[in-house]
Amino acid sequence: MPPTRRDLVAQLHSLGVLPGCVLIVHTSFRNTGPVEGGPEELIDALLEAIGPEGTLVMPSWTDEDDEVFDPDSNDVEDHLGIVADTFWRREGVERGTHPFAVAAIGPLADEIAGAPFVLPPHAPGSGVARVNDNDGWVLLLGVDHDADTTIHLAELTAGVPYRQPNFITVLEDGKPKRIDYGENDSCCLGFNMVGDWLRARGQQSDGRVGNGKAMLARSRDIVATVVEELADDLCRFLHPRGECEECDRSWASVSMGVPAVE
Repeated sequence: MPPTRRDLVAQLHSLGVLPGCVLIVHTSFRNTGPVEGGPEELIDALLEAIGPEGTLVMPSWTDEDDEVFDPDSNDVEDHLGIVADTFWRREGVERGTHPFAVAAIGPLADEIAGAPFVLPPHAPGSGVARVNDNDGWVLLLGVDHDADTTIHLAELTAGVPYRQPNFITVLEDGKPKRIDYGENDSCCLGFNMVGDWLRARGQQSDGRVGNGKAMLARSRDIVATVVEELADDLCRFLHPRGECEECDRSWASVSMGVPAVE
């Protein structure tokens, strides 16, 4: 029998989710479900677990670099999952208005969803950074840390030298405008080391929510741990040269001695 909302709330509290907290959630419903009531019920359980004083946040950004982002219509299911796509459409949820938007509901929704357009996408000032500024927590449901965008903030805090050339399209004076920028990116599989680093420090809770694995850690612990672990090797997240095409693009910017695009 699929878990009910009551079951999910109990699991979330057992994992360490606290009433009143700021919680950014990355999830794969395929790995977490099935749950009774589907994605809506999972969202309801998350809201019940943090209570009315808590703020629930989910990624809501585009993956269409060459299209202008429309916060009233842009679907995110294909790249962020059905839970994130269901969340931004719910009544009372606020969604950012630029291509690197997050969606949020709760007392701090205005501040977090209203974060400005910054480059690179998860730099200080971004929605992900504002979760961190408010001592928020990161909850991974059915996904590993390779889906944890707080680590991109941590990379920038640590001062990683790599940038991959990227671009985004925004609306300026009523017309689409292409903006080129350098993004601290890689295949991100190296991010999965972060779980072990956090566990070794007693800073991550592991358990199950629904039918999938779940991990919970404080955003500031993630950032501080990554900065510490990268201190002696700022390229630690990258595969060795020649082993991964995407990481090789990051290595190329390091070899040039400057970020690929700024």
